[in-house]
Amino acid sequence: MFDLDLRSRKPIYEQLVDKFKELIIKEVIQADEKLPSVRTLARQMTINPNTIQKAYRELESQGYIYSLKGKGSFVQAFSEKASQEELIKVKEKLKAAVSEALYLGMTRADIESLLQEIDESTGGGIIDDKTSGSK
Repeated sequence: MFDLDLRSRKPIYEQLVDKFKELIIKEVIQADEKLPSVRTLARQMTINPNTIQKAYRELESQGYIYSLKGKGSFVQAFSEKASQEELIKVKEKLKAAVSEALYLGMTRADIESLLQEIDESTGGGIIDDKTSGSK
């Protein structure tokens, strides 16, 4: 399904979370689509099922997926409330990353170019820039 870097310092479950979030954000995996079962994915990726379960729990706590007992895990449809809470966290992380990039010598033009590249690769955000009240 995706490649993991087993030599990375980043834990495997975090790599899984990041990969699933990327697939959900890029709409490769659609809302209400069933995710592979923990056992199936563990077998396919030769990873401990507890690692997969931990990644699924993290995705659920972040509002990206939901679980139905006896049915499995599914991609969460866009939720305004959950999205606002997560958006606040992401904005704080983004501020810190941009501040560090500027400190390290990245220019505003470099950052704007990077944002444009990201916007084009993801198909843009859900909320239109003009209506979000941010600049």
